[in-house]
Amino acid sequence: QVQLVESGGGLVQAGGSLRLSCAASGRTFSNYAVGWFRQAPGKEREFVTAIKSGGITYTADSVKGRFTISRDNAKNTVYLQMNSLKPEDTAVYYCAATLKNSNLGLRLDRTYDYWGQGTQVTVSS
Repeated sequence: QVQLVESGGGLVQAGGSLRLSCAASGRTFSNYAVGWFRQAPGKEREFVTAIKSGGITYTADSVKGRFTISRDNAKNTVYLQMNSLKPEDTAVYYCAATLKNSNLGLRLDRTYDYWGQGTQVTVSS
């Protein structure tokens, strides 16, 4: 069982930066792939980025070059560094974890077994 807690969300002006954290419980967190998803009001949840247990990353085209995912297994934490934020990045951001380290599957929310409660990111224009 893994419990995930996101933090770091908030209100930021367009062009600004935020770093989200996803803190996990569990001794074997390093074995899990972790993804970040987001959901804006009235829209479906969408994939943002993911990192496999070995460190390989996958990133949606909409945020590529602006968002970076990283992990610190010693701290059981995955980070999402978000730069050059745009109003369209406004959403609730969720982290999720799975032991299934498939390549294509990590872009799908149904692949993940554990989810955090989400953290709100609001980007003002």
